[in-house]
Amino acid sequence: MTGSPAKTDFKKTLDSYQAKRGVFRIVDVPALQYLMIDGHGEPNTSTEFAEAITALYPIAYKLKFASKKQLGRDYVVMPLEGLWWSSTPANFTSARDKSTWSWTLMIMQPDWITPEMVADATAAVKDAPAAVTRVRFETLAEGRCVQTLHVGSFDDEADTLAELHDRFIPEHGLTMTGHHHEIYFSDFRTVAPEKLRTILRQPVA
Repeated sequence: MTGSPAKTDFKKTLDSYQAKRGVFRIVDVPALQYLMIDGHGEPNTSTEFAEAITALYPIAYKLKFASKKQLGRDYVVMPLEGLWWSSTPANFTSARDKSTWSWTLMIMQPDWITPEMVADATAAVKDAPAAVTRVRFETLAEGRCVQTLHVGSFDDEADTLAELHDRFIPEHGLTMTGHHHEIYFSDFRTVAPEKLRTILRQPVA
């Protein structure tokens, strides 16, 4: 009798998912592929934001099960991630004007997942929310980044982001390039704000 295939947890095997609280670290992030969906506005009150989450996860789990069944390759579904940007960078630090934020929510996929598998998984989602039709499959190549682990409420990120943007990055001769990136190790729908664990990442050059 053969056992179940070993389950890969990319949070443990990929260096780009490692971070420590209070430590800013420069890391080279490889090109990775994601399920993605875009939106705009206040995440705490936007129905679009909530619908985006409910669109991503059913597809992600369909892909996990298909990978295990068809390819014999099992893995842990990765955490939700988000790219965030605004026409005014201060809206992430001092102003925190969330109504101006644009976002892309994402879930990373193993490199053996194909566009055909994503199409099949999307079609197989039953009672799919309308937002499923907006989910796309795309590679993101961030390259050199600075990241740290934030523990606590999202509204308490401002000081850490200000230190990252205004001190660490300039002091190391770097400039910000891509969008602010967050990786949510905690389910913010159920976990108390003070216990949330989030990687804060900024692509640089």
